[in-house]
Amino acid sequence: MEDKLAAAAAARFHGVELAESDLVSSSWGPRRIRDECARRGLAVDAYQAFADFEAVPPDVLRANLRRAERIFAVLEEIGVRTVVVSSSMSADAVDDDELAAEHLRALAEVAARGGLRLAYEAPAWGRFVSTAAHAWRIVRMADHPALGLCLDSFHVLIKDPEARSVRVIPGDKIFHVQLADAPRATMDVVEQSRHHRLLPGLGELDVAAFARHVDGTGYDGPLSLEVSNDVYRQADPRHAAINGMRSVLDLKGAGEPPELTGIVFTELAVDDISGPEVSGALAALGFVHAGRHRSKPVELWQQGTARILLNFAAQRTVAPGTATVCALAVGTADPARATERAERLLAPVLPRLRRPEEADLASIAAPDGTSIFLVRDDGWLQDFETVGIPAGNCIDGIDHLSLTDSVDDFDESTLFYRAVLGLHAERTTEIAAPFGPILSRAAADEARRVRIALHTAPMRRGDWAPVIPNPQHVAFRTGDAIAAARALGAHVLRIPGNYYADLDARFELEPGFLAELRAHSILYDRDEHGAYLHFSTEMLGHRVFFAVVQRLGGYDGYGPAGAPVRMAAHRERRLLKLRERKEPDQRHDFSLAHLTALSLSPPELVDAAAEAGYRYVGLRLTRVTPQEPHYPLATDPALMRTTKVRLAATGIEVLDIELARIGPGENPADFQRFLEAGAELGARHVICQLPDPDRARKTDRFALLCEMARPLGLTVDLEFPSWTETPDLDSAVRVLRGAAQRNAGILVDLLHFARSGSSVADLRQLPAEWFHFVHVCDAPPAVPPTNEGLIHTARFERLFPGEGGIDIPGILGALPPGLPYALEIPRATLVAQVGGKEHARLALSKARDHLEPRKDARWTDAPS
Repeated sequence: MEDKLAAAAAARFHGVELAESDLVSSSWGPRRIRDECARRGLAVDAYQAFADFEAVPPDVLRANLRRAERIFAVLEEIGVRTVVVSSSMSADAVDDDELAAEHLRALAEVAARGGLRLAYEAPAWGRFVSTAAHAWRIVRMADHPALGLCLDSFHVLIKDPEARSVRVIPGDKIFHVQLADAPRATMDVVEQSRHHRLLPGLGELDVAAFARHVDGTGYDGPLSLEVSNDVYRQADPRHAAINGMRSVLDLKGAGEPPELTGIVFTELAVDDISGPEVSGALAALGFVHAGRHRSKPVELWQQGTARILLNFAAQRTVAPGTATVCALAVGTADPARATERAERLLAPVLPRLRRPEEADLASIAAPDGTSIFLVRDDGWLQDFETVGIPAGNCIDGIDHLSLTDSVDDFDESTLFYRAVLGLHAERTTEIAAPFGPILSRAAADEARRVRIALHTAPMRRGDWAPVIPNPQHVAFRTGDAIAAARALGAHVLRIPGNYYADLDARFELEPGFLAELRAHSILYDRDEHGAYLHFSTEMLGHRVFFAVVQRLGGYDGYGPAGAPVRMAAHRERRLLKLRERKEPDQRHDFSLAHLTALSLSPPELVDAAAEAGYRYVGLRLTRVTPQEPHYPLATDPALMRTTKVRLAATGIEVLDIELARIGPGENPADFQRFLEAGAELGARHVICQLPDPDRARKTDRFALLCEMARPLGLTVDLEFPSWTETPDLDSAVRVLRGAAQRNAGILVDLLHFARSGSSVADLRQLPAEWFHFVHVCDAPPAVPPTNEGLIHTARFERLFPGEGGIDIPGILGALPPGLPYALEIPRATLVAQVGGKEHARLALSKARDHLEPRKDARWTDAPS
């Protein structure tokens, strides 16, 4: 309940619909629910669902009315306006419209006495009443002012694809409207409704026509989203709510979408390992290094109107040696209007640091953190110094961009590009890939100037293939694919001869043409509109490759039949490379703990982490000492908003928040807003310390903090500084065992562990699920003799890994594999000399040198 209300309010919904499970499982009483909704500016528009009521025997009817009186009394106290009553599926019910109308009239009388209305709904699988038209006939027979209809677009459109039945219903008898989309599927309708509904615009039902017909009746009540979907249920409710609001705003009209003129450039984040590899492929394709940015380490590569930017300091989190798409620019005549429209659709508008003389480019953040620039003309090119003259050889532009998301983000990305950029999303198709099915959904503007192909692997399990985390490619447009492939030569991804034998059998191509395709490893597809020739480079920077495509006639697809062949060829080439080079050690994700650079505000810390190459940050929301800076994220909306924008812009995630320090005089309830702020930032863990000598009291308070954090999706990780009353691993273990909370954990800080004299052997015996991340640092071998000395070292004089005397391999080796390494390495003197941002970069560089000595291997696999 708490999550649902917070998410709905954050996404600017005006009301919520409560399900029976929401009410029954909530620890809040009716008045508390009403107050919490009012505090967030939310009305409770409907309660769903009251079912199996009508056309039943008299004894069942009496029991139903008794049940209704009691439930309605609770709903009245909550402030519910409408109760949705689904047509009966009861085995006791009979097929008798007059009896159903009589019983619904009796129920409406009970509802009216409490100020409630009944909205009768016909599920598509209803036993006797399964259409809106049939439900309307029964409502008319009942003829009661407190009885109307609930129209659900899924149920209506499954039975009546053009929603004609809606047009004859008076608007004042429509009491509630629910919106959902769905694919046209052959599965059981109940299964589809309960597990596979989609947000409006993502399926194949004509939800827009349904909404127009509802508007035409004069209905002026709430529009509710009822989108039962297993993926959405498991997602962060805030993201689900924002996506839902975006889909409704798009459906109802958020202004004319921008007219797009094409993909102006694609920007890749690279480093010193992946950059030369990518630039070498571009040079082989005929691109010229045409420009160097005046103030940033960014190179412009160009051929014709196809432009690629290589950003050697991009604000993206990438593993060493990896290249990834971090931004793209699309042309539009009015970037300011397009940006305002994007804001109305809840897309974060990104601030951009620039010099006064540099172009002021509007940009928004896609769900995966990719920056989308909105560009009017080529004025941005003035930010680059000319270093070469681009030629217009074979490639004359970017045909499309191909991105891969996790299955959890697939619909969100589609909705973003559909709603914000006005791209039309085609139906989802399935590709039988070598590693399992791949779902693909292409989106393009009406003129086909901007094309984005989205993919996901819904059943991806394990690491059977050499790992390619969410592969991406940029497809360039050419008028002569054979000439372009001939020019690329040895850099073309080689396709096996069996493919061309099959191609000949399917299409009966002219022998000379087929021989050219075979000689240059060009894939081919054809349909009734035209043909498609395409070839690819090998994988570059472990994640990205380039393709070159030629469209003949009216071909509008992306060559799906060739995709599995290309994937298998990429895998074979990667296997050959891995055999030539010893596989590197497993890599860890790194987090920048706030204490390492506490002089940086949260937005500055996020930027520093992104520039250095961290994946996460830890944010300090509370002040531990009077002397240290305080960043009140929990109570400063402007600071919270700026921090969230920087997180979205950089792709950095919040690993943890600190510090819930609960001594004898602290009440865990005082940390409620602190926890909510952490959840709003997307944090996963909360660092807790317990400087309390009373074991029973601190155990109870730790358990209460865990209970408060659990609904917010947070773990509570107990840290044991050696100078506190919970000074070592054994005392922390006693608290965790006594609290017995599923979301409780232990945070091992290498300094505290070493100074406390805790046992590595004992650490190795503890449950793996207790450990979520680890604080990494080093320290001088000599242990300070006083608490003051211990505290001073911990807060001001830690060392980079490998510079001190802590048994780092021994402690880390006793922990579960794969934990994120949070670098908590405050060094006051060094920070004063070089600044917090440079110190953060040095910390990561030194940590990688010590913990991952093979990081400079030419070929490494990024984690999936």
